[in-house]
Amino acid sequence: MKIIHKILFTLLTVILLSSCETAYRFVIDTPTKVNLEDEINGSINDEIGQTFKKVLFFVNGKEVASKNGTFTLDTNDHGVGKQIISAMVYFGEGKSKRINHSVEIFSNIEPTVYTGKIINFYPHDPKAFTQGLEYHNGFLYESTGKKGQSTISKINLKTGEVLKRVQLEHTYFGEGMTILNDKIYALTWQAKKGFIYDLETFNQEKEFAYGRSKEGWGLTNNGSELIKSDGSHKIWFLDAKTQKEKRFIQAYYDKGKIDKLNELEMVNGKLYANRWITEKPIRSLIVIINPNNGVVEGLINLQSLREEILKSQKIGNDAVLNGIAFDTDTNRLFVTGKNWGKIFEIELIKQ
Repeated sequence: MKIIHKILFTLLTVILLSSCETAYRFVIDTPTKVNLEDEINGSINDEIGQTFKKVLFFVNGKEVASKNGTFTLDTNDHGVGKQIISAMVYFGEGKSKRINHSVEIFSNIEPTVYTGKIINFYPHDPKAFTQGLEYHNGFLYESTGKKGQSTISKINLKTGEVLKRVQLEHTYFGEGMTILNDKIYALTWQAKKGFIYDLETFNQEKEFAYGRSKEGWGLTNNGSELIKSDGSHKIWFLDAKTQKEKRFIQAYYDKGKIDKLNELEMVNGKLYANRWITEKPIRSLIVIINPNNGVVEGLINLQSLREEILKSQKIGNDAVLNGIAFDTDTNRLFVTGKNWGKIFEIELIKQ
């Protein structure tokens, strides 16, 4: 009986001591949605009026300047998209607590809308499930997908003749590709790795693993970095030498994020991205993105090209617009689609 009394006394003591401790309920106070170029003013508060001794603030894991539990952010320093704000709060007798929060930054401009005027067209293999397209030194390079059918090819643009080709192992679903420093960099979809080939011989030299971007979709480069999409609204920048992910941007317009970004191409300093849309009605869209901050500056409606293909071909829902190539010497812009029988040279027309 004495043992039971001791246990009850101990429990009662713990409860009483706990009830005497000061309660803390810290929150980070900021707007949840702002526009680019807005200033974000934030602070740490306790919902029941208690105080803290010290607080450190972090944005996307990096500490930011603060004073007396407040901070100010310039949205131009972070670009558009969701920004993770956290605080390490020190309070009481040697206690600390981490608080997490987020702010979503929207574009402060409406994207310009374009259509495409057909300037010329060239033959394209209707069996090619196009995943990547690039124009380099007078030739077209293309990567295709589907397991057992994935290839990388060098093609004569005018005739459609395949001049050189390598086939991926049947276990891989090929995705986007790009050429940099006499190497072909090519992605796979869900195998979480890509391959590097010699541009001249097409011999595979090495492979590389993905990081936080779990899937491979589109690939291009800016002359020094590889730029990769993963099917979301994020676009990743990789060190070309190590293929390690360095950072990412988020594609946002004034209404929110744009996801399902697929094949990529750099065009006069802007990032062009096909958007993968297979739901009816099928839409053929290219998104123009500022690579510095993620702002969607333009939308290219190329539905007329799909309608042109349907005049001479029967294609399925998965035969969507996918494939952008740019001739930097002549400013020619080429586009095609999965299993399309034509490659179009187009001129953008502002609406």
